[in-house]
Amino acid sequence: MTARATDQPRTYPVEHAGPGRADATIVLLHGGNVANWMWEPQVRGLADHHVLTPHLPGYGARSGERWTSLAATADDVATSIAEHAVGGRAHVVGLSLGGVVTAHLLARHPEVVSSAMITGVPLTGIHGVTRRLSELQLGLWDKRWFWQLQARAFALPAEDRDLFVEHGLSVTKDNAVRMMREVFAGGVPAGLAAYQGRLLAVAGEKESAWVRRSFPELRRAVPQAVCRVTPGMHHAWSIEDVGLFNDVVRSRVRGDVDGRLLPA
Repeated sequence: MTARATDQPRTYPVEHAGPGRADATIVLLHGGNVANWMWEPQVRGLADHHVLTPHLPGYGARSGERWTSLAATADDVATSIAEHAVGGRAHVVGLSLGGVVTAHLLARHPEVVSSAMITGVPLTGIHGVTRRLSELQLGLWDKRWFWQLQARAFALPAEDRDLFVEHGLSVTKDNAVRMMREVFAGGVPAGLAAYQGRLLAVAGEKESAWVRRSFPELRRAVPQAVCRVTPGMHHAWSIEDVGLFNDVVRSRVRGDVDGRLLPA
């Protein structure tokens, strides 16, 4: 991330047209503690593609909207793809919350998806001590120091932390509570087993174990899913190793899996 304007969470554009006429669209769905501006390094690195970076309801330019559900958000994304992607279909990449939304998109609107990549997704939910600690954090949602600690916990580069903090403070606690409760409860979306397309699921080697624990359930629902681990990476590895992340996305669009990813 390089943009530092204080209004960046609300102004980062949704559509990024590559040079000439692209033959496919990549859709990047952001995480729950950020907004579509998190994808700036990917937009620059994938500049030869047509890229969409939607604002999910309740985030960024849509921070004034009410988050209702994962299903409704997936419907929202499907509409955006149908209206703006080349041919009404796209290669969809989702990180964290964006990855959970992608799973619901595959279950509800497979017709708009050419391929999918999800990363940092605890599909079967977050439970036990990890969940209790996360729920306690909701009481600190409007505290600047809390977001500063979160930025360090996600191993974000120092130059990106201010933007992360400002955005976190713009997300209403009401929306955060509704979103987190649904994500933490987990569960394979109804209809996901009918998805027949390509799916790559990735976990950072150093992120929560709940992500990898979801892989067996994902494979049962989608037998063709490929599950991999990024060596040495944390949850936000799209920033931690921009080049690797962009290469993995490019490989997914081609129908390949980057050989640097480890078997899960």
